[in-house]
Amino acid sequence: MKNLSLIAFALLFAVSAAADIPADYVWDSMSRDSSQSMPVGGGDIGLNVWAEDGDVLFYMCRSGAYDENGALLKQGRVRIHIPGSHVKPFSQRLRLVDGYCELALGDSKVVIWADVYRPVVHVEIEGRKAVKPRVSYENWRYADRPYRKGEGQQGSWKWTSPKKNVRTSRDSIFPGQCDVTFFHHNPDSTVFDVTVAREGMDSVKHKLWNPLSRLASGGRLRGDNLRYVGTSDGVYDGTDYRSWNFESVRPSKKHHFSVALHICRADKMAEWKAGVDSVERTVDLRHNRDASRKWWNGYWERSYISAPVSADTVVARMARNYTLFRYMLGCNAFGKEPTKFNGGLFTFDPSYVDGSQAFTPDYRKWCGTTMTAQNQRLVYWHMLKSGDFDMMKPQFDFYKRMLGNAEMRSQVYWNHPGGCFTEQIEIFGLPNMMEYGTKRPSWSDPGVEYNAWLEYEWDTVLEFCEMMLESERYAGTDISEYRPLIESSLTFFDEHYRYLASRRGSKELDGDGKLILFPGSACETYKMTNNASSTVAALRRVTGDYIRYLESQGDTAVSRWETILGRIPEIPHRIVEGREMIAPARTWERINNVETPQLYPVWPWRFYGAVISDSTDLSIARNTYLHDPDALEFRSTKGWKQDNIWAACLGLTDEAFTLNSRKWADGSHRFPAFFGPGYDWTPDHNWGGSGMIGFQEMLIQTSGDSIYLFPAWPLDRDISFRLHAPGRTVVEAELRGGKVVDLKVTPSSRLKDIVLPASLR
Repeated sequence: MKNLSLIAFALLFAVSAAADIPADYVWDSMSRDSSQSMPVGGGDIGLNVWAEDGDVLFYMCRSGAYDENGALLKQGRVRIHIPGSHVKPFSQRLRLVDGYCELALGDSKVVIWADVYRPVVHVEIEGRKAVKPRVSYENWRYADRPYRKGEGQQGSWKWTSPKKNVRTSRDSIFPGQCDVTFFHHNPDSTVFDVTVAREGMDSVKHKLWNPLSRLASGGRLRGDNLRYVGTSDGVYDGTDYRSWNFESVRPSKKHHFSVALHICRADKMAEWKAGVDSVERTVDLRHNRDASRKWWNGYWERSYISAPVSADTVVARMARNYTLFRYMLGCNAFGKEPTKFNGGLFTFDPSYVDGSQAFTPDYRKWCGTTMTAQNQRLVYWHMLKSGDFDMMKPQFDFYKRMLGNAEMRSQVYWNHPGGCFTEQIEIFGLPNMMEYGTKRPSWSDPGVEYNAWLEYEWDTVLEFCEMMLESERYAGTDISEYRPLIESSLTFFDEHYRYLASRRGSKELDGDGKLILFPGSACETYKMTNNASSTVAALRRVTGDYIRYLESQGDTAVSRWETILGRIPEIPHRIVEGREMIAPARTWERINNVETPQLYPVWPWRFYGAVISDSTDLSIARNTYLHDPDALEFRSTKGWKQDNIWAACLGLTDEAFTLNSRKWADGSHRFPAFFGPGYDWTPDHNWGGSGMIGFQEMLIQTSGDSIYLFPAWPLDRDISFRLHAPGRTVVEAELRGGKVVDLKVTPSSRLKDIVLPASLR
């Protein structure tokens, strides 16, 4: 029951404490190499910034800068040298609250920041004495670079042999008197064309959306006090590069230069130059700097999880790393493309992640244009409780843009409606051509990936559909533009599995009038399933929530969706050693990976949980977590593992704290939120994303109108937070000394819905 004295308690705190201001993160010594870099960014730009041997360096990466092979390119590296400047004392400071990096090198200070609203990187240098900095733009794509063995992982070619003559084409680089313009221009023919041909879609190629052809990405480095002095060649971490070098024309105590970045579909140099010129015309240093810092200030006011001064060191580390990781996500707030799960915008020289993969700085494992949906979802679910609803739009639009191509797959292969979204999906909505299968037998269904891990795994799109519905429930977001996507995704399952059943026999449904979800897949793990619990739960939740959404909008045309909901089977159970638990599926033929889809009905689908289920249902879910032999064997905190989330949702407080504290242990590199590589790459964003979800679930969960605080948090550990709940609700609370010492709920009318643990009432 709710604590009836809660309102009186809250009135004692009429004025809430101000949002916790994130502390600066500081290094007091230089770095050895790029793996010891610090993330800096804003808008849709990510920089890896570090100081090495007296120089300041940074890589640049902008969301959406894809090449013809499907690699996400960096826009080069900048090196700054300040002659005569003593490098001691030294400090490198990430000023989180304002979103910029400040380096002190003796008498000089270097400030590096990215404009949140314009794709421009700024470098400001100040000194006690007049100095003449040298600036170099370094690029390893100054010539065509043939792929080496194993390098295909950075693009859509995956494990293709170098004998195929795959190469990264050279950039076009043009120095001027005080600037250098650089861009990578994709040819007309890209991996899109190869994919379409290999997957038998040539007949409709003219109807398919192609985002890669003629795409140009790059920018211009410029400084009014810079003078071009020529090129030089060098090698960094085994990769040769060419450097376009500039020196200052005159000594000064203040210097400024910028790098304006640009991405567009362009055929001619004039188009590209006009685009960069347009970006440069918007540069107003003081105004843009103030606006960007104001955005970051507001970002931290949306939400936080922080450790009070009284908190223990484990909690303090968890809260710090949560904040640092959230900063990294904020650097792609306005990107057209979603944040990549396998490094985001902050990958560095790959040899420092895996010594056997010593390729160029463009390299990351698991590709650029290929999105692994099970991994991507973990980067975005937590944004609901963080209040970062605007940052979810790139991921939502990613699926919206692909819808036409996904629907075309269903029409070409099976002649029925509904969008078929695969697991390893390219940004243009078709499966990765290598994962699709390169040695397919003639009898195989051309719409199914001939791949032991990925065949029949189509349901992850439903998690993004549910995020859309939840963003409306949390924040009132207008999701009308995504209705066709939600409807098409649901339609596919209903149409396709009736289609398959009608080709096995005379009936489309089973004896109970339900869909027969066979052959299916419970994640990549349980294969050739019948009624996988993860798929069943997804269909039941999204269909039911879509009906409720339509009713809330006054749309009474819900009969079709009610009919579909009535055809979805029940979540399967099984008995193991006398205990009832959720089954991975009704049946399956083999196990292929180490996921635990039998716990997906707990999260993300929330049919079971400590705050939402009766004791019988909760025992079924807890039996699954505690006693399912595969769940126990697969348990881990590595990478995308979600045991930390399920433990929190099931109210297993000690277990949840242990697993989440391990999730938030420092990563293996100097910057503690550079997690991984896990199963993927470093920085592992699905590691951080799953950690954010688990941390939030320990502090706040909801069921119906009820908001449960600290449902899986050890009450003897001090913590404070500001997080979001459905109904445009924001909850701030501080737990100190085993008591709630501060509580604020906005709007105040929602205070009546707060539920505290019994010992705190």
